[in-house]
Amino acid sequence: MLTARQRLLALLTLCLALLAPFPSHAADRVTGRAADQASSRNPVVFVHGYNADPGVWGSLREDLRTAGYADSELFSWGYDTHQSVNEVLAGRLGAYVEDVRRQTGAAQVDVVSHSFGSLVSRWYVKFGGGAAAVEHWVSLAGPNRGTSTAWACALWDQACRDMTPGSYVVKNLNGGDETPGAVKYATFWSNCDEVVNPDDSVPLTGAANTPVGCLKHNDLLGDDATSAGVRAFLAT
Repeated sequence: MLTARQRLLALLTLCLALLAPFPSHAADRVTGRAADQASSRNPVVFVHGYNADPGVWGSLREDLRTAGYADSELFSWGYDTHQSVNEVLAGRLGAYVEDVRRQTGAAQVDVVSHSFGSLVSRWYVKFGGGAAAVEHWVSLAGPNRGTSTAWACALWDQACRDMTPGSYVVKNLNGGDETPGAVKYATFWSNCDEVVNPDDSVPLTGAANTPVGCLKHNDLLGDDATSAGVRAFLAT
């Protein structure tokens, strides 16, 4: 358990990190339109992190468009990040994915998540039926084994409680097979992440775990090398 001084320092760190500007980008779309023609690629569903919104995906979306994706293949889910992973958010993500599949006619989607969004999307895949609907799952700086920084807001915020080490969500996600089903899993993590502590909370057994060097938590969203790694993984 953290001391009062440690809690205060953690709170300041969390607030400063999460309120810092995200990589510059144009305004993002929350939903996509149905594909004009069949594509061998899966639609991509982006799941943002705590205290964020779908706009954080502008840089990666632009890179995917440059690589040949159409806007109709890129979907950014927006949600209230202060709610329960297992009781509320994973189910809502599942409904969103089903809507994407209906719109596009795709059998499966690829999921790319950042930070807290990694826990939401993992719960959907592991416990919400998502293993059949998701082909590729990507976590950018996800607190997959919890982060001590979340203790700073755990007293009043359910999502923060879900991110703490040893929480109900973290224990269940990491119990047994961490990467179940036929889903292809990948994580990207920084050894200078000021939000996810310890840094090695991100990698998962059975996933393709890629260190990105010394990047801040939100910088993974606009980093060229990380983007290239994500694009290469989605192409497998």
